[in-house]
Formats: sequence, C-alpha cells, structure tokens
Amino acid sequence: MGKTAILLLFAMAAWAQTPRVPDSRQALSFKSPGSVRLSPDGKLVAYTVTETDWEDNEYKTQVWVARADGSERYQLTRGKKSASSPEWSPAGDWLAFTSSRDGKNQIWLVSPRGGEAWALTSDEGGVQGYRWSPDGRRIAFTSQGPEPKEAKERKEKFGEFEVVERDARHSHLYVAELPAEAGAKAKVEQLTKGESFSVNAFSWSPDGNRVAFSAGVPYVDDSNDIYVAVLADKTVKKVVSTPGPDSSPEWSPDGAWIVYETANAEKFHYYKNSRLAAVPSAGGEPRVLTQNFDEEPRLIQWAEEGIWFAALQKTAGSIFLLDPKEGTYRRMFGDDRFAVNGVSLSKDKHTVALAGSAFNAFSEVYVSPVAPFQPRAVTDFNAQYKEYQLGNREVISWKSKDGAEIEGVLTKPANFEAGKKYPLLVVIHGGPTGVDRPFRAPDWAYPVEQFAAKGALVLRPNYRGSAGYGEKFRSLNVRNLGVGDMWDVMSGVDHLIAQGMVDPSRMGAMGWSQGGYISAFLTTNTDRFKAISVGAGISDWMTYYVNTDIHPFTRQYLLATPWDDPAVYARTSPITNIKQAKTPTLIQHGENDKRVPLPNAYELYQGLRDQGVEARLVVYKGFGHGINKPKQALHVMEDNLHWFGKWIWGEK
Repeated sequence: MGKTAILLLFAMAAWAQTPRVPDSRQALSFKSPGSVRLSPDGKLVAYTVTETDWEDNEYKTQVWVARADGSERYQLTRGKKSASSPEWSPAGDWLAFTSSRDGKNQIWLVSPRGGEAWALTSDEGGVQGYRWSPDGRRIAFTSQGPEPKEAKERKEKFGEFEVVERDARHSHLYVAELPAEAGAKAKVEQLTKGESFSVNAFSWSPDGNRVAFSAGVPYVDDSNDIYVAVLADKTVKKVVSTPGPDSSPEWSPDGAWIVYETANAEKFHYYKNSRLAAVPSAGGEPRVLTQNFDEEPRLIQWAEEGIWFAALQKTAGSIFLLDPKEGTYRRMFGDDRFAVNGVSLSKDKHTVALAGSAFNAFSEVYVSPVAPFQPRAVTDFNAQYKEYQLGNREVISWKSKDGAEIEGVLTKPANFEAGKKYPLLVVIHGGPTGVDRPFRAPDWAYPVEQFAAKGALVLRPNYRGSAGYGEKFRSLNVRNLGVGDMWDVMSGVDHLIAQGMVDPSRMGAMGWSQGGYISAFLTTNTDRFKAISVGAGISDWMTYYVNTDIHPFTRQYLLATPWDDPAVYARTSPITNIKQAKTPTLIQHGENDKRVPLPNAYELYQGLRDQGVEARLVVYKGFGHGINKPKQALHVMEDNLHWFGKWIWGEK
C-alpha cells in the first residue's frame, strides 16, 4: 500500500471518529421558543418561535399555539414582520400581540382559533408594553407618543441633531377601549403626561379602576419610583419614593397592597440583592418581604396563595412562592436538573406553562400541574438536533486564588476519552451578573459545539460577580474588576490542567461584553493563552466611563469616578499593562455600540499593534452592543472559528 493511501486511510478514520455537529450557519438557523402564556382556563399555550430569515437577513418571531395536553400545535401568526409579546384576554377569547407589520409597533388581536388579525391601535409613537384590564374591555399601554411639534419644526429648520439629556423622550400610559365590533380601532385616552417622569412597568388594580406603575427620569440615575393613577379623574399619586430603583409593581388580590422590586435604598445596588417589598396602595410605609432571600427575586404576580417570584440558585432557575404575612418562601419547581426560564399560571393557579430546559437538553415549552410538578413538553425543538453528536455539559467547581469557591460549566466532546489531554477554550459570559448553566442553547458568536467536535474542552466559568451565588459573591469584584476575574479564570484553567485533562500549550479565551473585558484583561496580563478574542469589550475604564450609556456602572463597581480615584481605574484597565501583551488577539465590535463604545476597541487594537502583537479588528457597521442580524452574526462565529483554528490547531 502506498504512502498516499495510508495517509488517506488515517484521515478517513479520524473523520469517522469526529462527532457530527451543526456548522455555523446551521447553528444560527435553529428555531427556538421565547415567551410563553397559558390561557386562563389552562387548556391552550401561546408561545413565540424565533427563526432565521437569511434572505431578509433578520431573525423573525411568530406566535404559535399548543394544546396543553400536547395533542396539537399550530402557527397562529404569519407575515414578513415579527409578532411578539402574546397576551390572553381575561376570558380567553382573544389573543393580543405586538407587531410593526403596518409600520410602527401596534397592538393586534386575533382569535386563538385562527383567522385574520387586526390592529387595535394606530399609535404614532409605537406601542412599547401593554396589559389587559381585568374585565377584558380595555388595554393599557406605554408609548412615547407623537413627535413633539417643536422637535419637528427644529428638524425642518436645522436638520438632525441631539442635545444630550435635554432631548430625551418620555414614555406615558395610554388606555385603549376595545371597540364593539372586531376590526375597528380602539378609542384611546392618555392617562399620564408631562416631563417629570417616564413610565416603564405597570399593572391594573383588580377592580380595573387604577393602574400602578414605576417611572423615572431619563438620564437621571436611580430615579424609579412607584405611582398609582386613577382612571376616573386621571390623578397620579406617588406611593413609593425610596432612594434607588423601585420597579415592576403588582397588586394584591384585594387591591389593598402593591408589591414591587426594590433596591431598598442601597446606594451601590448593582451588585447587591434587590428585594420584594409591599406598600399600601393608598400610600404608606413600605414593608420589605424578602429580607432573608439571598438572591435577586423577579416578581411574577400576587395571587391568593401568595406572591410568585423567580430567581437563580447557582445554575438552577427556580420559581418560588412567598407568604407575604410571614415573609417565608418555598421553592415550587426548577432545580439543577430542570431549569425554568419563565412561567405563566392558569387563572385557578392549578396549571403552569413555562419555557424550560432539562439537563444537557435544549429549551422546550412545557405544561405541568403546579403540584405535583410533572412537566410535559408540548413542543419538540430538541428534534432539530437529533442527527448531531453534541458535547456533554457538566458543572465543576474549584477554589480561586483568594479561596472563593467558583463554579463553571465544562463541555466535553461527545467522544471524550479519560486520560487524554485536550486543547482548552475558555468562553466567558457577560454581565458581570450573567451566569452560564449546564443546559444547551444554539451557539452564537463562539462555536462551542464545533470547538468540542474538533477535540477541545470548553470551560465557561461563573466568575465572581455572576448571578445565582448570592450577594457576597456578586460583590467580590468590587474595586477588583479584571483582577479577581482573572484569578477565577486562571484557577479554573489550572484545576483542569492538574486533573491531566488539558494540554497547557494549546489554550485560548474569548468573551463578549464583560466577557470581552475579561478577555482583554487576559491579553495584557498573561501570556499563557495561544490566542484570545475580545467581543465588545472594555479596554480602559475611563474611556468606557465617559462614553457609555450607563455611567453608574463604574461608579458602583469601582466606588469612584476616574477623577476621584484614577489609580483604581488604571489597576483594573487592560490597557494599563499593554506593554507586556504578547497574545494574538481578535477584536470584534459594533460600530454604534452605546453600552461599550467603539473607542475601547480602537484603543486596544492600536496598543497591541504598537507592541508588535498580531491583532485583527472587525467593526460591524450599523450595529450596537449585539450583532443581531444573521449574516453578520455568521461572520462573528466563523471569524472566531478560523482565529482559534489557526492558533490552536495550526490551520491555515
């Protein structure tokens, strides 16, 4: 047998052993479920499905309906424009959704049995959020309303420009009364007005006579308070005015109280636990209800049996029920084997619909009795992946440099062999209060499944500051950004090396947003990686501070402005140690990113070039903090695949 034939046989054998996984385009093409809403009688589930339209270069969302017994599911909305945010009328005879199919985003109604949808509103500013009234005769919604006359006249005379802060538009509450005949437009009245606040979340009182809402002032830090508007005379009363953000009000069943999420007057609340608190609906002294709950509760609703809320517990997404009188709570469902991402309860609270993920599986829409919790899938999104051999996820833990206990999600190739040393790729989540969990999701930006199929371990560390691990853990990177984060990443790397699983000469790191910042910090503070990719990352905290749309972030985490304490800004900035950078670095960034503005990317790129370090900067034209169109997202993923293919696997 000739040499060529032998090499061919070896190549064929290696190919046969390589797990088959989705390529980048396939990974971005999979359908996925979104918001889930159970009909009041618990018999039907409305949910959204997002899929990729490569021709229009858009992700499009439509509303589907499934029977709760799993016997049938069907697509309810169609068209060139997305339909999202489905909500059942209290009687279950209509399903509302929002869509911009006629231009601005409007509220549409459709029968859950199908038929032609019709636009209920024609708001000039476009609808933002909306809620049905308890009697189903009205829908409240928020909008910025029509462009002010003065703004139109200024534009005609001087063209387009913005006076920062002073030109902020305010959102207000409107009430649409359903017409007598289907197909007609609603009669709309404005409930709040003025420039003293801008409305965000809101809810109806049980009797339908009042609306509670949270509101703040654009560009003013931590200004959210709770108000109550009376429909009859349009009077507005502030009922909560504690310092810091107060938001997401919901009414007690008797209308006497309002529960809401609050920072509880914490000055540095970005990394502290939020609380649930209740206040008399007529005004009075607020009462904190979750003082002893060590995480961030996310309010669902107040029902007869108690207050439902969601929260992370390490990598588990769970649903809790709170006794508002005793302040005690119990976990109803969701754990480290089955994650709950969002729930909707039937009117009698006996049935729940949810988007959830079983361990090492993709998200589905489930229906279950509330007790005992026995989720049954009414969708089959996992079927899209049945022909593939995907990596297996597991949660691991290790001790960081300062003794902090760190968890992470380790993905192993489908054909993993114990005792073999693998390349290691570290994928770092954003936030910093994000969290990685051992549940599957389609790849975006970083082709985890393709890396695993090529023979790599992929570690996703839940570094200090990650959600789910309590307030003390989220506070560990205060005045220690980058520094402590690097301890957590590198100790996780060393933990795997010590176990004999990793080839330390073939390692890479990458991440987006805060994960991009940590990746940039690794670029300038260690030479242990063969390659790094920085997605929308911070390179200099002063550059970030003066350009970002959330200035409080650095003031909270570094406890100072750059003018007060330039030393801590320098110590935690990747650019400070640019002179010692050696690692080849790919930089990806949106041109119009307001959260982490583009100057951060140029600063890192030029600094690396000045040191003679190989660097590549890709600027995605017209995009903000996320690259949210399929074709450009495909390039992000492919560029990372090729970058690490070159430096880790020696590919051309």
